[in-house]
Amino acid sequence: MKRVLPALTLVLLMATTLFAQLEMPLRPVATYSIVARDSVTGQLGVAVQSNWFSVGSIVSWAEPGVGAVATQSFIDPSYGPLGLALMRAGKSADAALSALLKADENQAVRQVAFVDANGNVSKHTGSNCIDYAGSVSGPGFSCQANMMEKNTVPVAMANAYIEATGDLASRLMAALEAAQAEKGDIRGKQSAAMLIVAGETSGTPWNSRIVDLRVDDHKEPLKELKRLLHVNRVYTHANKGDELMTTNQVDAAMQEYTKAMELAPENIEMTFWPAVTLASIGRIDEALPLFKKVFDRDLRWAELVRRLPKVGLLPKDDALLEKILSVAK
Repeated sequence: MKRVLPALTLVLLMATTLFAQLEMPLRPVATYSIVARDSVTGQLGVAVQSNWFSVGSIVSWAEPGVGAVATQSFIDPSYGPLGLALMRAGKSADAALSALLKADENQAVRQVAFVDANGNVSKHTGSNCIDYAGSVSGPGFSCQANMMEKNTVPVAMANAYIEATGDLASRLMAALEAAQAEKGDIRGKQSAAMLIVAGETSGTPWNSRIVDLRVDDHKEPLKELKRLLHVNRVYTHANKGDELMTTNQVDAAMQEYTKAMELAPENIEMTFWPAVTLASIGRIDEALPLFKKVFDRDLRWAELVRRLPKVGLLPKDDALLEKILSVAK
């Protein structure tokens, strides 16, 4: 405990200094968002949409094994890193948010929600947030909104999140879509974002970000976010396949590659690299139909095949190369 207290004191001193230096924002970032922890996987996430440019760059914060933060309304982005620092130091979501609010002279215009790695939730909607402003929370999640067209937005988000099936990303997406179905931001829509991290720290932060997507400026930001989420799933399977191949788990890797191909049959690359993998381990009969599918769509990939033996991605075997290229028109 003695080692934790100095860190907490330092964070609170930083908060006091930062809040004192901040000028009041000229305009509110009218937003609806959700923070949540998946009780099964431990994943932590935040998703948001707003009629404001690049909302994801200032509203959404998350750290593996620590927590997630949404900071909005007359926004103060420092609630993100400072809140995560406090939770990292051992504070619960409620203790962390309470400490920051006490140091903030402008808390009446803030809207903030925290969820920590234990699923504890804390939320705040200042008395001077622009109507409609409010929040609804439940086990492991909080939905919050300000400057909404209707007062039904937070309830609709919460119900959609609870009732949705699938992984955390799917349920966060369902909450955002439910908010927009209730008209969302009274001014319209411009940007959206989703950030999901692992429930535990791994020592390699780049491997701990499950989803990190931003739509900074779009006529239909949620539709674009949903499209990008689909693409993210495709590449997650492909990357998992590559990871399994490094430990020679070929069959498991091919299952991941197949999922990627099925999810994105129009993506040539999702078919090309599994074909290369099969050819490189001697399963050429399985590889040839995949190569043909690729070459039928674009012969430039045949030229790429010719370049792979030089860098070790295919054996330096002229007969093998000729066999692969024989299915090119």
